[in-house]
Amino acid sequence: MTIVILFLCAAVLIFPLQAHAYVGPGLGLGVIGVVLGVLFSVLLGLLGIFWYPLKRMFWKSSTKRA
Repeated sequence: MTIVILFLCAAVLIFPLQAHAYVGPGLGLGVIGVVLGVLFSVLLGLLGIFWYPLKRMFWKSSTKRA
């Protein structure tokens, strides 16, 4: 059964039908903006998770030297 479902999914992806839809420049730019915003927010979140502990570690080591 799962082989049939996988075959049908592959067939749909390989042989797409026409959508007869129009994506104007306003909607296209909006989608690009949303995708970039989500990517940058995830990147900045990961940067914050890793940067602040490292910053504290380096700050504590520099105050011990002085």
